[in-house]
Amino acid sequence: MTWTWLAVAFLIVLAATGMTTGLVLRLLRRHAILDHPNHRSNHAVPTPRGGGLAVIGILLPAWTIIALGTDASPALAAVLVGALLLAAVSWIDDLRRLGPAVRFAAQLVAVILGLAMMGGAEPVFQGYLPLWLDHLAAALLWLWFVNLFNFMDGIDGMAGTEAACIGGGVALIALITSWPGAAAPLGLTLAAAAIGFLLWNWPPAKLFLGDVGSVPLGYLLGWLLLEVSASGAWAVALILPAYYLTDATWTLLRRLSRGERIFEPHAQHFYQQAVRNGLGHAQVMRAVLIANLVLILLALGAARGEPVAGVLGAAATVALLLRYLSRERRAEAAS
Repeated sequence: MTWTWLAVAFLIVLAATGMTTGLVLRLLRRHAILDHPNHRSNHAVPTPRGGGLAVIGILLPAWTIIALGTDASPALAAVLVGALLLAAVSWIDDLRRLGPAVRFAAQLVAVILGLAMMGGAEPVFQGYLPLWLDHLAAALLWLWFVNLFNFMDGIDGMAGTEAACIGGGVALIALITSWPGAAAPLGLTLAAAAIGFLLWNWPPAKLFLGDVGSVPLGYLLGWLLLEVSASGAWAVALILPAYYLTDATWTLLRRLSRGERIFEPHAQHFYQQAVRNGLGHAQVMRAVLIANLVLILLALGAARGEPVAGVLGAAATVALLLRYLSRERRAEAAS
């Protein structure tokens, strides 16, 4: 697979997603499919919701072409079916709000489908667990990642930036270290779709991703990271999403400790509180983007033989980011 082929694929997906998002925006406005502000919102005016129709509508065909034309994992076909299922259920949820049981059931079916097709692959946890426990742990992590990706999609540009950085990071590291398989084109096209969407979603956002985008995107990214870990690059799979993992998990644990209902919507993530206390969406996103670029460099170092140093560096990077967001909140509250 040549660099020229990858560059062309990137540009086609980027342009197609950008143009399709514009068309979807017009349809959402015409049919008044809007996200109305409430006490938890970080936006002040009704904003179209459902931009994920464009992202997933371009990304799934792109990944299908890659699957047919490269040495992709045999699980990829099942993952594409799972992502389509989640997109359909999530779109219905965007329109009429399904119960958490229905949403979770669809996610569970999609994860089991993907893992069933990975049966003969290398264990995700490097052989340290029995195969049945390896698959169980992978399923739980995948389910959590799908949900945390959805939970973290709460301000302009957040989900698109994270998807672009994780996908782009996987692609860059795969190319530099000559990973076999289709990690490079899969990650690169995912990053292209995310950037195409960001043209419309970067602060101030003209439309939101919606569950139809964030849920299947989290599912596809979760599978890609599991594949990376199964190939032996466990540190890369841990470092690239480190900010999302930390913010979402820490917030969940805090809510559990207070006895709150964790399935109810809230606005307690670090980035949400920073916005509420004075930081603009663009300021938060610039900080998150800078941290993610550092994480990509640390993941590259981990892939080239320094996994422990990479993980420690990632921990320090995320801690500094969270401290920055928290310090801004404290400063705003004090003033």
